[in-house]
Amino acid sequence: MKRAKGILWLALALFGAGSVSGGELPVPSQDVVLVISGNIGQTNSGEDAQFDMAMLRDMRQVSFETTTLWTDGVMRFTGVPLADILERVGVTSGTVRAQALNDYIVHIPVASVEPDAPVVAYEMDGQPMSRRDKGPLWIVYPYDSSDRFRTETIYTRSIWQLDRMEITE
Repeated sequence: MKRAKGILWLALALFGAGSVSGGELPVPSQDVVLVISGNIGQTNSGEDAQFDMAMLRDMRQVSFETTTLWTDGVMRFTGVPLADILERVGVTSGTVRAQALNDYIVHIPVASVEPDAPVVAYEMDGQPMSRRDKGPLWIVYPYDSSDRFRTETIYTRSIWQLDRMEITE
C-alpha cells in the first residue's frame, strides 16, 4: 500500500494533479474559433475556455453522412461531439446557450446531448467550412439516422457559424 501511494505521489509531482485527471486545457496558439463561458470547470483564458481549430481537431472526431434542410443532397460532416467538448470543460448539467457570429442564439439542454450527437462540425464533405458555407463551426445532428433527430426542436438547435457557448443553469 505504501508503494502504491508513493507511485501516486510521484506521478502527481512529475505531471501535476491536472495531468492525471485529464490535463489542463491548453492555450490556443492560433485564432480562437470557439469561446465557452459560464458554469464551466476548466478554463484557459480568465473565466473562459477558448479553442482554436487545432485544439478541436486534436479531440475525438466523429463523421457521418446526412441530408440537411439547408444543403443540397447528402453531405459528410466531421467534427467533435458536443458531449466531448462539454466534458473537456467540466460541464455535466445545465443548458448550452450557443451563439452564432450573427448573434443568433439557441438553447440545448446538456441532458439532451448524446455521446455522438450533436457534433460541432468543422468539415463538410472533407473541406473546412468557411463563413460563407455555414462555418467555421456548425452544430449538426445525424438527421437521417433516426426520427428523433428530425424534429423542429432539433432543427432549431442546428446553429451554424457557431462561435460562442455559455453554460447556464
